[in-house]
Amino acid sequence: MDGIPASLAGAPSLKRVLGLSALVLYGIILIQPTAPMPLFGAAAVKAQGHVVTAILIGMVAMLFTAIGYGRMANAYPSAGSAYAYVSREIHPALGYLVGWGMIFDYVMNPIISVIWCSKAAMSLMSFHPDEKTAFAVFAVFFTILFTAMNLRGIEASARTNAIISAGLGVVIVLFLGAAVRYLWLQPPAGLAGWTRPFYDPQTYSFSIVSGGAALAVLTYIGFDGISTLSEEVHNPRRNILLATVLVCLITGVLASIQVYAAQLIWPETTFPDTDTAFLHVAGKAGGRWLFVTLNLALLVAQIGSGAGAHLGAGRLLYGMGRDNAIPRRFFAAIHPRTRVPSNNILLVGILTLIGAFVLTYSLGAELLNFGALIAFMGVNASSFVRYFLRGQRRTVWSLLPPLLGFSVCLYLWLSLGWKAKIAGLCWLAAGVLYGAWRTSFFTKPLPFAPIEGDDTPPQTASV
Repeated sequence: MDGIPASLAGAPSLKRVLGLSALVLYGIILIQPTAPMPLFGAAAVKAQGHVVTAILIGMVAMLFTAIGYGRMANAYPSAGSAYAYVSREIHPALGYLVGWGMIFDYVMNPIISVIWCSKAAMSLMSFHPDEKTAFAVFAVFFTILFTAMNLRGIEASARTNAIISAGLGVVIVLFLGAAVRYLWLQPPAGLAGWTRPFYDPQTYSFSIVSGGAALAVLTYIGFDGISTLSEEVHNPRRNILLATVLVCLITGVLASIQVYAAQLIWPETTFPDTDTAFLHVAGKAGGRWLFVTLNLALLVAQIGSGAGAHLGAGRLLYGMGRDNAIPRRFFAAIHPRTRVPSNNILLVGILTLIGAFVLTYSLGAELLNFGALIAFMGVNASSFVRYFLRGQRRTVWSLLPPLLGFSVCLYLWLSLGWKAKIAGLCWLAAGVLYGAWRTSFFTKPLPFAPIEGDDTPPQTASV
């Protein structure tokens, strides 16, 4: 067949079986319908109660970025990462820095999962041991659990994820039912009480809400995974873009409803434990049974999410090691029996355990968003370069979404707390220094392996 390499002409290919509805369902499962619940307390403190507004601001940023992901997935159907997009469209050196920032993002995800799981497990205990000792025991347990699951090559199937998400959907319905009953019996005082979650004149400031929005972006983390299914979708040019945007929109609306009800029930921004604040809101609305039910459901979901994030971090390190952006011998090694990057899984496990003892959930979430927002800015910039600067048809559609997406993400990135920015900038500086060492102070190129399915020649980066 003309234009197809002989080696690939008879090779099996992926089946295009997924429609738009299947993609949207996959995206919602990927993010989890209860995504705002674990970060509710931290966001309430950060935004001084304006969690709904913060989530809606984050949704605007993610909608524009979703358009960028959808369009770039058409250009690179087998890549599916900001690291690949920036490397190929702008410059490998910038791609390297985006990838370095993504390492920060990916490693922080299992850390905050371990922190939250440990706190949730502690809240289920009928007795009250020393808090630090109990947290240490659970942190070690969950870190070992995530590491062991991924070393054995165990991955959750789509059917398992669907069952978990369906269960979480039932839990959301139970919570909202209890919330409606509570608010019917004890409604907020006047119109101001009902609108307070959106705007409280006593605590509102744009900078405070922006800081909360920079944290609330965590609600949407994972939507970009839809782009990895480009080769298994009917009409990918249309459906990947639509599904990514719809998932962000549905997630934002569903998350807003959940936190709006929670803020009406618990208008204060002080909680028995900030990390598990939503559980205490559920307990206030529905009693002990709802507290325990929600706790167990979120704990199961967070274990799955944390293990998946642990594996994702290992896979990202493997991809960069394979490209020789970081030492190939260590990071690109695959275990011959389990076929997983075991070196990376163990390294992420060590970093996760250290991070669980050093960081708080709130700071870990901000550090995660530091790397994620860099990646999102990279995707928007790549879309702008490919479809506007280099595009044959320079339209408003190819200009405004990436420009607005980049601008809002940059603003949210600048709105992160000073601790997160200092730590993140130190991490980026370490990446530059490492790149300088790898390239003999920028005198040698840093090679990047070609992306499968890409017909452009391999590039090199003088980092």
